[in-house]
Amino acid sequence: MRTVTDDVPLLDDLMPWSVRSPRLGRGWVVAPDARSLKARWDALVRADGAERERLFRPTRARTPGSSVPALPGQPSGTGRFSREAGPCPAPVRFGCGPFDEQWLIPDHRLLDAARPELWRVTDDRQIFAVEQAGAAGGSGSAEPGPALLVSAALPDGRTPAGRPGRIRPLYRRPGGAEPNIAPGLAALLTARYGQEVTAGQLLAWAVAVARLVPGGCAVPLTADPGLWSSGTELGRRLLRIQLRGARGGGRPRLPGGRRPYVRAAVPPRPGPPEYDPGEEALLLGAGRIAPVPAGAWDFTVGGARVLDLWFGNRTAPAEPGTLEALRPAGWPPEWSSELLELITVLALLAELRDEQAALRRRVSESPCVRRAELEAAGVLPVPEGARRPASVFDHHEEGPEGQFALM
Repeated sequence: MRTVTDDVPLLDDLMPWSVRSPRLGRGWVVAPDARSLKARWDALVRADGAERERLFRPTRARTPGSSVPALPGQPSGTGRFSREAGPCPAPVRFGCGPFDEQWLIPDHRLLDAARPELWRVTDDRQIFAVEQAGAAGGSGSAEPGPALLVSAALPDGRTPAGRPGRIRPLYRRPGGAEPNIAPGLAALLTARYGQEVTAGQLLAWAVAVARLVPGGCAVPLTADPGLWSSGTELGRRLLRIQLRGARGGGRPRLPGGRRPYVRAAVPPRPGPPEYDPGEEALLLGAGRIAPVPAGAWDFTVGGARVLDLWFGNRTAPAEPGTLEALRPAGWPPEWSSELLELITVLALLAELRDEQAALRRRVSESPCVRRAELEAAGVLPVPEGARRPASVFDHHEEGPEGQFALM
């Protein structure tokens, strides 16, 4: 039931096609490092019979005997996994919660609900938007964090509490074709502002002004062309930071003298992270990283501290005898590099909070394009076809047991 006040449209009105979160079904198919995934695959294909079944962790959706098509765009096998003896498919980057990119084995036989419609439109032009509904708690912070996050890698779309959400691709077809925006919306706003409005600008605006409300993610549309321009510019800066150099932007960097460095090596198995505000230092057992701005340490999404989530995904104990137990024996150097970049991203986003708050105040105090105007222009309600995936007629995909299908 819609409960948004002031006749403000939801992101669901503006970017109508969304897909449910992928459901992996087994934790061992994803890991912070690709080497562990290849070791897990090798251990699984070496196992026979009941041991392969146990390691696989069957569910109602997937067993070693399941017959399923290949993931779109991925060269994995389609024969029953019980007969698999080949090498591990090349792992791909996968978003595991807010700001955490890990690695995934892109094999449909291993994934309960991979959402092929998302894989079909995943390429070097695509950007995925994920609403961060709900609060996970646990950090003691009253600040819930951003309402809308974006990712260049296919994300899992889940909140820090593990609740599934909706993933909204920016484009409905590969190659940046057919923007996922309500039909007629770009033309209406172009006429309103006297300047061309693109799907990328609309996403940038949403990232800058979106707020969580009961029933969804509200995105007020200003009627002021100048405010639209300044808001989309701020949104582009937020997008560049979150995308970390993907889609044509430079990698995020803090000014000289404020860039974090590893001052003392992280031990093989660090304990929970701690923070020294006086020294602006992140303490990882005997390891030490500085300077770390307080804004990065305190950054939350859904009420959960991002750095705590990131560390938990790498240091939580695994059950002995499972594939998840095949993991690095120490702290790989690339994790330190990824951590430094994460701190940079969080610090830069925290620096823009006041600017975002000021923009939201200006939008709330200025005339806006209301739902009634969108309805009068025929933009809303959105046609049902805009909420369904587009057909991709030139995309060949391998079906179960090596058959081919034309989608």
